[in-house]
Amino acid sequence: MALTIWPGRPDPLGATWEGQGTNFAVFAQHAMHQVALPDALKWVDPPTFPGAKLAVVNGDPSKEGLFVYRVKVPAGYKIPPHMHKASENVTVLQGVFFVGMGEKFDPGSGTELPVGGFIAIPPEHAHFAWAGTQETMIQVHGVGPTDIRFINPADDPRKK
Repeated sequence: MALTIWPGRPDPLGATWEGQGTNFAVFAQHAMHQVALPDALKWVDPPTFPGAKLAVVNGDPSKEGLFVYRVKVPAGYKIPPHMHKASENVTVLQGVFFVGMGEKFDPGSGTELPVGGFIAIPPEHAHFAWAGTQETMIQVHGVGPTDIRFINPADDPRKK
């Protein structure tokens, strides 16, 4: 059976009869789909993670609704113990990322997450993290609004 692709229309959305075949056109502007290509992400210097880079992929972490962002950190980068008011779902995209639970930074109690590794951290759950021996990139998603509160206020770079 040969597959024939017919020119389609964006509206109405979905399967439409084009006289000779069915058009299953899906257009991002009509369906509210979003495509984020790596080269198009806007990387910024986040005030909460000096020396790291952050790119919001979708949504706004400070507002109601779904958010997705990525963080790139250099080898050996440490994130002090902190909490969030929303759940945090982390996937490792590059490198190795370690995550530990608790209010004190204890590298002996962390879990190693390789590329593809995932961790779900509940709201108001103290945790800390660090990168392995190479640049590491993680993707974080959740439902906002969220925040970051460092357990030790002296660890908060926004207050320095």
